[in-house]
Amino acid sequence: MVIADIAHQGPRCRGPRQETLLRMLENTLTHAERPDDLIVYAGLAKAARDHAALKLVTEALLSLEEHETLVVQSGKPIGVFPTGTRAPLVVMANSNLVGRWATSEHFYELERRGLIAWGGYTAGDWQYIGSQGIVQGTYQTLTAVADEHFGGDLAGRLVVTAGLGGMGGAQPLATVMADGVALCVEVDPDRIEKRIDSGYLERATESIDEAVAWAREAMAARTAASIGLLGNAADVLPELRERGLVPDVVTDQTAAHDLMYGYVPSGMTPAEAAALRESDPDELTRRARASIATHVECMLAWQDAGAVVFEYGNNLRAQAAENGVDAFRIPIFIERYIRPLFCRGLGPFRWVAASGEQADIDLIDTMVVREFPGNALVQRWIPTAQKYVRQAGLPSRISWLAHGERARLALLVNEAVRSGELHGPVAFTRDHLDAGGVAQPLRETENMPDGSDAVSDWPLLNALLTAGSGADLVAIHAGGGGYAGYMQSAGVTLVADGTAAADERITAALTADTGIGIMRYADAGYEAAADAVRASGLRWFG
Repeated sequence: MVIADIAHQGPRCRGPRQETLLRMLENTLTHAERPDDLIVYAGLAKAARDHAALKLVTEALLSLEEHETLVVQSGKPIGVFPTGTRAPLVVMANSNLVGRWATSEHFYELERRGLIAWGGYTAGDWQYIGSQGIVQGTYQTLTAVADEHFGGDLAGRLVVTAGLGGMGGAQPLATVMADGVALCVEVDPDRIEKRIDSGYLERATESIDEAVAWAREAMAARTAASIGLLGNAADVLPELRERGLVPDVVTDQTAAHDLMYGYVPSGMTPAEAAALRESDPDELTRRARASIATHVECMLAWQDAGAVVFEYGNNLRAQAAENGVDAFRIPIFIERYIRPLFCRGLGPFRWVAASGEQADIDLIDTMVVREFPGNALVQRWIPTAQKYVRQAGLPSRISWLAHGERARLALLVNEAVRSGELHGPVAFTRDHLDAGGVAQPLRETENMPDGSDAVSDWPLLNALLTAGSGADLVAIHAGGGGYAGYMQSAGVTLVADGTAAADERITAALTADTGIGIMRYADAGYEAAADAVRASGLRWFG
């Protein structure tokens, strides 16, 4: 199924907003790692609970009226309610469990019984746009690393990491964008091939000798390069260290959060891990955690040797700590490099051309660069993305915009839809990794100044606000699999369809979305966030 072709077939739903949400669902599946299983990324993050649920969701969207709301529970449609034209078209809750029951064991039991599905951040709420959806965040992190540690760029610097799935697949391209050399270990040859085919990875090998030689050659020439190395991180990284290699930067994006379906143990292929999952799941998880411990011990040794090391939020440290490793000596990337941006409401905003026309994204790129000359992230990113990021499925773009900037851009786009300058509606959404979108004490909200790391009121308030503001889709997610009990998040989608009603929804919902984010950080004690709130004109009781 090629979504760009579907986009040219004409509308099927009873309104452009419903049609756009349906295309977002289809587009999410177009980018899925395992579309036949509806698994989009991260080993278990699904766009729908099962194929029967997917069929029902599609049928519901096809018949949904402007004054109705479709309710989705963990990837399964429950019903349609008459709610009014200012209410969301879709509300959903994915993999939310009551506190004591929010464990990976209970999640897996419910998942086996077909009662729950994990939505990740952007899979279950149909907001995934492929690896581009994370590539800017990875790029932004690496450029922040370069600014802090290496004088502003990564030329001649080696980044060693692992994991080339739906999330980790952004790492090699992001490193090249930042002028570095990426050596990416991946245990699944199909994932390596997929990243090469998509343009996110330049070349790959099964030989450690060859991979190291390629890396050293690129470093010596100060040439950006990305190299895939087939192997298991728990086997390859210690071997690299034994050879005396000390990278400049070390991180990881394996599916370490999920010992059952994600991280493949040392010495095993993905197929062997799948077989062990069926025959002895407890042994599989034991081996996976032991392998992660070895993996993290190597990262710690490199950190002690002078490398810049950080976790990228995949629960790698927590898994290793279960095996007695002093893993939390490794910092989390959010606190160190990204949180100052969140305090200004800057985060991963994204837009998708429901028309399927690349020209629509090109025009919006021009708008963004023109309208935000003072946003250095935009000015640096858009030309870089135009050069490196290949489009697939519905044309899309991600860029980090701040509080106020998001609503301003969306209103300009809505006017362009209204005037016919754009070929059709545009969906605006964001990653849950955003100022007001998530509570995750081992990632986005780790080490908050006031100790409020685990307070999940904030993403819930975010969802209530955006729903009350008229967003087209609002979702409340919690962790699934190995993330069960570790996170709570909220997602939002708005459709710019050229109407005056869309102007109202955009203004209210996007102001609320980032507004509650900067208030959250101001409330936690960040003075930069308090300054942002005061400058916003929002009423705040801080």
